[in-house]
Amino acid sequence: MPSSTIRRSVKNMVNNYSDAEKKVREATSNDPWGPSSSLMSEVADLTYNVVAFSEIMSMIWRRLNDHGKNWRHVYKALTLLDYLIKTGSERVALQCKENIFAIQTLKDFQYVDRDGKDQGINVRQKSKQLVVLLKDEERLGGERSQALKTKERMAQVTTTGAVAPGQGFGRGSSQPNLSTSYSEEYGKSEGSPASYHGCE
Repeated sequence: MPSSTIRRSVKNMVNNYSDAEKKVREATSNDPWGPSSSLMSEVADLTYNVVAFSEIMSMIWRRLNDHGKNWRHVYKALTLLDYLIKTGSERVALQCKENIFAIQTLKDFQYVDRDGKDQGINVRQKSKQLVVLLKDEERLGGERSQALKTKERMAQVTTTGAVAPGQGFGRGSSQPNLSTSYSEEYGKSEGSPASYHGCE
């Protein structure tokens, strides 16, 4: 078990974090890989619970206020927020719109690692994308509808082990696979979180 995982577990116990808060902390950790789609899906489902919603959003806002060497907390919090806006409770998008300034300020996020690589660029780009999405009601509705359909299809595959005819994710499918799009985002972007292994 990596030392960062052990440290996170100890902090979870010491601070008596709820299950929802623990899931957000895991999804937005400093580990050099992106949050899994299954974990983000669990968090999205929890946003429909009033108490868990409050805990989740509070932890996300805390992560978004991080800086410096904890840039992964910020980037992963934005990634999780993007997922929750599209597949979680509608209250997520409402709260983000009410606090849009907190996301907008991240367009100036700066962090250059010890190798001289600008790791802040990912945060800046992601925050700009989220702000554009939150300000465009029509696009937000369309992306949310598409993401929820994809999530439902993925849930059917998981529970039944098979996909109904015409409901597949194959080459002919017009629906993107959310797990692929969120995971690939880490491997493809320049200066991606996966490219820097110095943080714990």
